[in-house]
Amino acid sequence: MSNPFSDLLVVSLEQALAAPLCTSRLVDMGARVIKIERAEGDFARGYDSAANGDSSYFLWTNHGKESIVLDLKSKKDLKLMHQLIKEADVFVQNLAPGATKRLGFDSEEIRKQNPKLITCDISGYGETGPASELKAYDFLVQAESGLVDISGGPNELGRIGVSICDIGAGMTAHAAIVEALFYRERTGEGYGVNISLFGVASDWMNVPLLQYKYGGKSPKRVGLMHPSIQPYAAFSVKDGSKVIIAIQNEREWARFCAQVLKQPELANDPLYNNNNARVKNVEALHKLINSTSNQLSVSEFTNLLTKADIAFGSVNSVSALSNHIGLNLVNVKTTKGDEVTMAAPPINRTIDKNEGLPSPPKLGEHTAKIFKEFEV
Repeated sequence: MSNPFSDLLVVSLEQALAAPLCTSRLVDMGARVIKIERAEGDFARGYDSAANGDSSYFLWTNHGKESIVLDLKSKKDLKLMHQLIKEADVFVQNLAPGATKRLGFDSEEIRKQNPKLITCDISGYGETGPASELKAYDFLVQAESGLVDISGGPNELGRIGVSICDIGAGMTAHAAIVEALFYRERTGEGYGVNISLFGVASDWMNVPLLQYKYGGKSPKRVGLMHPSIQPYAAFSVKDGSKVIIAIQNEREWARFCAQVLKQPELANDPLYNNNNARVKNVEALHKLINSTSNQLSVSEFTNLLTKADIAFGSVNSVSALSNHIGLNLVNVKTTKGDEVTMAAPPINRTIDKNEGLPSPPKLGEHTAKIFKEFEV
């Protein structure tokens, strides 16, 4: 099957993570992405040097793109930027609110110049409104949105361990662009989409928000357990390691009682015979389950869970992830030409299993080529 976006030209004025992740998913579907960078480059190039000298963040989100360095205060560079946008199918930007308008690339205006253009503006708190001027890096948005308040252990707050708000905004932007392309396919008209990190994070917070607004209380930080489904938590086994089990309905609970705990009568005990009761009596429930799991090895416990058809998972380290049987790896070339392996994109139509992913671009690697191709 041919790549669905193989004839798509994407111009992206991007930095850090949200917009680059969005456009990298378009690359994975065959699009040509021209990445506009300042002279100093996307600052994510310098976040670390873990991937054989390349930044792990940059390698992950920029494979297969073309890099052009432009000074948008220069008449020559500004002229080329206008020409790129004139010929583009999609324009993505995640500069500070108002920055592109000051540069002459307001999304509404450039869609008038190129009526088939899809524009995507990614910001921290939206382009307008009282919060729009707030600084909005991922961890700040985790904190502002309440994600941090419901994460971590009972006695300590915890940042979610990846840049979840950036990632969520990037993937939401990708979905919005695909929707806009479908709209254009039907109508012939371009479309503008606006995504904010805070908007994405606050949407994800709807369950705790509704629980607070209409249930009178927000979820507590509970560490390695679910705040409203039980038993859905980590339990210790004989060697001190932990196994998470997940019971989702009363049929599973009955099997768990009979085949794992060897106490079938618990399924009908008023303290535990429905999820609300189990959540209310969670301390006693966990003490009861641990009294069994603590006597068993990992293999003994998980074998019982498997036979009872109960979902479970190990609390893995990053080291364990690197050897996980479910991990799909792909080779990707670094900017220096050697290769590293990383987790494959979750949806991908362009990877040749022998070739792997192309390298991310060196800073300004394609500047001369793109000037020659597009300059008028």
